[in-house]
Amino acid sequence: MGQIARIIAIVAGLAGGTVFSQAPEFAQQYRQRIGGAIDELRVIVDDFNRQAAQHHLNRQQALSAYAQSADDFLRDRGVSMQSTITRYEKLQLQQLKLATAAPVAKPFVLLGNADDVVFANTWRDFVPGVPVSFAGLVWGAIGFVGGSVVAALLGFGVRRIIRRRGAYRQAPRA
Repeated sequence: MGQIARIIAIVAGLAGGTVFSQAPEFAQQYRQRIGGAIDELRVIVDDFNRQAAQHHLNRQQALSAYAQSADDFLRDRGVSMQSTITRYEKLQLQQLKLATAAPVAKPFVLLGNADDVVFANTWRDFVPGVPVSFAGLVWGAIGFVGGSVVAALLGFGVRRIIRRRGAYRQAPRA
């Protein structure tokens, strides 16, 4: 491998390491946002449950009352409330999975079933962190190796193309 190729491989490895080392920090910021979303949804769901109980209904009975209403607005409101409850429960489950996952695995848990709104807002406001944690170092190493391998493979391909062109130019012509 030539000197320039080594430098490119090291730079690519460092770039990959830098990018990948941010995965645990992104997961942490996502986890904080998901906690805020759950807190807000809890207020809505608890209020719905409390109102249902005041009318001697459980949650499902109250949703059924909405669904059976002759009024389009009330039926739509029931669908909306069911959607809110489903999202609340989904976020709670994801929060539990993130809390119990190993630090190195949290980015995979997040990517497996991320909430679109929370993910987009986390990405919009993401502040990179320094990889001082074990998980950050592991992800940094993964990115470094990945970036180095990609650069080495690309360099190998470029060298083959250059060699072929050189051999083509040196071939005797009839």
